[in-house]
Amino acid sequence: MALPDHFLQELKSRCDASDVISGYVNLKRRGRNLVGLCPFHSEKTPSFNVYPENGSFYCFGCGVGGDVITFIMKIENLDYIEAVKFLAQRAGLEMPENTYDDGVSKLRNRILEANREAARFYYKCLYEPQGRAALDYLHRRALSDNTIKRFGLGYSPANRYALCNYLRKLGFKDNEIVAANLAFKGYDGKQIVDRFSDRAMFPIIDLRGNVIAFGGRIMSDQKPKYLNTSDTLAFKKSSNLFSLNNAKNTGDRTLILCEGYMDVIALNQAGFKNAVATLGTALTSEQALLMKRYADKVIICYDADEAGQKATTRAISILRNAGIEIRVINIPDGKDPDEFIRIRGDKGPAAFKNILENCDNDVEYRLFKLKSRFDVTRPDSKVAYMNEALKIIASLESSVEQDIYISKLASEFSIDKASINADLKRMASQKNMATSRKEFISLSEDLSGRNDKINTEKVKNTRAAKAEEMLISFLIFNNDLCSFVKSKVTPDDFVTKFNSQLYSYILEKIQQGVSPRTTFSRDFTFDEVSKIYEIMSFYNSQAATREAMQEYINTILEEKNRLTPDKVTEMSLEEIKASLYKKKKN
Repeated sequence: MALPDHFLQELKSRCDASDVISGYVNLKRRGRNLVGLCPFHSEKTPSFNVYPENGSFYCFGCGVGGDVITFIMKIENLDYIEAVKFLAQRAGLEMPENTYDDGVSKLRNRILEANREAARFYYKCLYEPQGRAALDYLHRRALSDNTIKRFGLGYSPANRYALCNYLRKLGFKDNEIVAANLAFKGYDGKQIVDRFSDRAMFPIIDLRGNVIAFGGRIMSDQKPKYLNTSDTLAFKKSSNLFSLNNAKNTGDRTLILCEGYMDVIALNQAGFKNAVATLGTALTSEQALLMKRYADKVIICYDADEAGQKATTRAISILRNAGIEIRVINIPDGKDPDEFIRIRGDKGPAAFKNILENCDNDVEYRLFKLKSRFDVTRPDSKVAYMNEALKIIASLESSVEQDIYISKLASEFSIDKASINADLKRMASQKNMATSRKEFISLSEDLSGRNDKINTEKVKNTRAAKAEEMLISFLIFNNDLCSFVKSKVTPDDFVTKFNSQLYSYILEKIQQGVSPRTTFSRDFTFDEVSKIYEIMSFYNSQAATREAMQEYINTILEEKNRLTPDKVTEMSLEEIKASLYKKKKN
């Protein structure tokens, strides 16, 4: 059975959406609503709206919307039941017993339990004879036993059935072990096989202290060198960071972004506990937004090789879009952080701290790297460098920041500042035109329904779908008019299937004495909920009167009776004649 309606109503009354969301987003009042920068996509102009009067939110930039439960699901990467439990604990509410189907939640918890036991198993194996090579490797990398214990490092045996057999003895079923991505089915399709074997193991721990995944470094010459847990119910690699659970507790609003596990662990051991790393993938916008919750500044500390420099350039763009201040470390002699600290012994931490304190910001870094590609002693190369440098400066949002770098370029190359400004204005004009064109195309696609992935029939029935949405939105906020609206329009009068089903659902809930807003997040998918709250947002931004309601009803009935090519192909000749006669008579 689903969670009771009365419990959800009580939960939402105790968990005010504005209060909960303001713990994650810096909100400012704008009229009756609250606005802020969306935590789910990168933006510089606030498009994330919170509606205190009805406990909802909607982002006009990325289209994510919902109630307080939906918000927690998204921001904390939880399923529905886990999000409800999260809020219930916050509100001091007891979860109803034996009244909901929490199969997904139970499997997720079993995955976390299996991961915890696997971490214990791997740690134990590290200090057994079979783990000698892995332990020697970690010691050679100058990691102490205390550091190894603090990070829970371990070893996965070469025996491809060792972990599976161990977890089975603890009561775990094969499907749970596979769901955790700790094993996979063998070639025979029956017996399961350990995913990790003969590897130094790095547990990945989330912000609540759960072991959610693993990374493993092979001890032989086999490939791949590093192997990571694939996405599971408990883990999404694109939205987690290694050691953020440690970094968030430092009290420092600065993060050091490294390439790999060993760099992070070495920096932690050296006293830099605010280091984090991505999980076997390039930096994502989700990870940047996650970092923004805990940091105002990110120092990029990638390797100095070509791959590391490309990754740095990509990370700069993503972090800038997230509105984070960026610094970039340039470690001498092309060393990685781990090696730089290790070869300097006791002086390593102090030397690294000096690099941190004197590193360039991202603009200086990009201009320095760009300049190294040109022979600026030659006029043609100097012009080419200036054109590329201006593209970097034109991308800056702050006019003050732009002016600082224009002045530096003018001074460095003895060029009239006014000439540089003229070229910059031309670039800015071209950029604005391109942005406006892109926004116009996007708006046109939204209005036409081409971008609607939930109501796919909208693109062919734009007028009908719009009227349906407005009537649905009106009814959600005017439950007392349910009987009147139902007497005028039935679900069968709707042209688009999704809107028809949603309208029928709303009528049923209101007739049961339940506000449909209470149960949307329980009974619809995440994407469907976002669509519903997009529809609701029109009510929040447009006046809705009884006269407007009647207009929506009239439009829906007109569109239902409108002959379309699809309808004509399904009608008999007599039905077509009757329809035309009726229209002519009317």
